Amino acid sequence: MNDVIIIGGSFAGLAAALQLGRARRKVTVLDTGLPRNRFAGHSHGLLGHDHKPPLHILAEARQQLARYPTIKLVNARADSISGAIDDFSVLTGDGDSLGARRLILSFGITDQMPGVPGFAESWGTSIVPCPYCDGFEVADQHWGLVWSGPQSHQSARLFHDWTNRLTVFADGHDIPPDIQADLAHRNIPVVDGRIVEIAHHKGHITTVNLDTRRNVGVDILFAHPRNKPSASLHASLGLATADTPTGIVLKVDERRQTSMPGIYAAGDLTTPFLPSVTQASSQGAMAGIFAQQSMLV
Repeated sequence: MNDVIIIGGSFAGLAAALQLGRARRKVTVLDTGLPRNRFAGHSHGLLGHDHKPPLHILAEARQQLARYPTIKLVNARADSISGAIDDFSVLTGDGDSLGARRLILSFGITDQMPGVPGFAESWGTSIVPCPYCDGFEVADQHWGLVWSGPQSHQSARLFHDWTNRLTVFADGHDIPPDIQADLAHRNIPVVDGRIVEIAHHKGHITTVNLDTRRNVGVDILFAHPRNKPSASLHASLGLATADTPTGIVLKVDERRQTSMPGIYAAGDLTTPFLPSVTQASSQGAMAGIFAQQSMLV
């Protein structure tokens, strides 16, 4: 019987494991090796690891966890969860059945690429979602923003701290007149028409091509495609969720516990606004700490 099984071994999951291992709790981390940011060349904004490749940071973290004898890292998928607090059972893709008193869900989310040629090939290189993660490296260049809803207005205002050259692509959305007037006041042009292709060279954008036969050159494109949890375990458990403009996230309380006692969650799976490596690591650490404290006698 494990004290805790952690499902998902990226930044949130490993941060949780570190806290639990240091508390000498028996932990198994299940991971499939497909972190969300594997497409990014570098990770930014993580204190002590700024501008390092994210896969290198994770590899170093796994090496560091090896000094804790109660932590076990397993390359396997979690197929199902059953049971209740103090007696959970996790069935893996390898057919193993593992028991645990507590669970931490940190399996993250999957970005759903639109069917636009060149979009997926440029994702993480020159199409990115977060200015805090990538804005500094492309400051003062020509940015593009794919409109995805009312939240895009805040993004357009936010980007001014990095660049004065921004083009908004309506991409089929009807932008309200008052917002269009505000964008015009800020000298932000709005380009109508749907995006039909991202012309690129090895993932680096050359132009955004529209169905109006207009091609617009930008240096980087910010977009927020729909996403979904990387597994359906939360749905099979009936865990409470919240809707966001791009997908759903799990609801957690102030101790990072989900709607089911004994199950905690952390990382992008629970982050509705500007998910990042820093947030995931912090949330994972807190989930590990609170899970440990819930088992005190």
